[in-house]
Amino acid sequence: MRTVVGAAGLALMVFGGLLVWDQTTHWDVLIWLAGGVVLHDGVIAPLVLGLGFMLGGLKNRGLVRGALLTAGCLTLVALPVLLRPLPTANSSVLPLDYVRGLLISLAVVAVLAVLLGAGRWARKRAGGPDDPEG
Repeated sequence: MRTVVGAAGLALMVFGGLLVWDQTTHWDVLIWLAGGVVLHDGVIAPLVLGLGFMLGGLKNRGLVRGALLTAGCLTLVALPVLLRPLPTANSSVLPLDYVRGLLISLAVVAVLAVLLGAGRWARKRAGGPDDPEG
C-alpha cells in the first residue's frame, strides 16, 4: 500500500510540475525554486539550528520550542497577505489589518506558553504529578 500511495504522490507531483512548467516561463520556475532553496538553506535552517543550540540548556525547552514552532507557522501562514501589493484595486479584497492580527496571534501564543510554564513550575513546587520526587 505504501508503494501505491508513494507512486500516486510522485505521479501527482510530476503532473503538477508539468502544469506549472507549461503555464510560466522556464526561468520563472527556476528562479522560484532557487529562491526556495536559498531561503531554506540560507535563512530558515540556520535560524532554527541557532535557536535550538541556544535553547539546549533550558529546562522547559520543549515548551519554548513548541511556542517558537507555532509562532513560525503562524508567520508563514500570514506571509502571503502581509507581502501583498498595496493598495489593491478592490477594497473588499483582504480588507483587514493582518499585521495586527498576526501580532495578536503571536502575543496569544507567548502568553499561553508563559502560563503553561508557570503552571508547570507551580505544580513542581507543590509536589504535583510533574515532580519526580513527589
